[in-house]
Amino acid sequence: MAANGGMTEPYPGQAGKPNTLDHRGFRIITQKLPILKAGPIEDMTNRLGIAPPEMIFGDNYVAIEHPDTGWSINFNAFDALDRVDKTGNSMLQVAHSSEWQKSREHHQGDIKEVVKPFDWSYSTDYKGTVARDGPQFQASTKPIPLDLLKRPDPIKFFDEVMLYEDELADNGITMLSIKIRVMADRLLLLSRFFMRLDEVVFRIRDTRVFVEFGTREVIRESIEREEQFETVRRKLASTGQEVPNMLRDANKLSEMLPVISKQHEALVLG
Repeated sequence: MAANGGMTEPYPGQAGKPNTLDHRGFRIITQKLPILKAGPIEDMTNRLGIAPPEMIFGDNYVAIEHPDTGWSINFNAFDALDRVDKTGNSMLQVAHSSEWQKSREHHQGDIKEVVKPFDWSYSTDYKGTVARDGPQFQASTKPIPLDLLKRPDPIKFFDEVMLYEDELADNGITMLSIKIRVMADRLLLLSRFFMRLDEVVFRIRDTRVFVEFGTREVIRESIEREEQFETVRRKLASTGQEVPNMLRDANKLSEMLPVISKQHEALVLG
């Protein structure tokens, strides 16, 4: 699994100019391109050892760089999928898994021989790809300063980038997306993995990266939430809101799912 390093360049053959902002010593880069075609999908399948999701945006990425120190963090689909369990030990043991495999073999056609037991929900603990030769995060107890983020500061740059999505053989949804907003004095990135397996479970894994430009402090916060499907459905029904509409609203659902793990890391760039 690629914790550091990995795929940071787009697959060849799809030209596109990334969005770039240079601000107070940092460089913010985002790129959004169409879903991969058959050739790059086959290449990714061979490299990963697992079949990728139905909608795979292998050329998309979000990066934050600090050129003076060589530090950078990059969020891309390949490295995220490389963190998916490939042993099958974490695979959700429900009837839907066989349905998914049959649908995926039909969808991928002549590369169905690589489909083997793995976490078919594409659940990932990916927290971003940090440059190997730059400063590294260290464990910390310092949280992200929410009071600073609540200020009505003008937004200089905003983007939302999808990395992958799959409807789990019409039995739910799994997706990984990135949002980033940059203000004059700080930025916040949110990487969110959201999974709903109907009648089974909800799962949200959030990674936030906060940068304070003045002090060059970077904080990374990772939070995992999970709850049984029926428990969440009952909670939603008690609110009087339209349950089907709420089942895809990760923002609302994140307020209802209990936290099962939380981690803070930090570094100060010299």
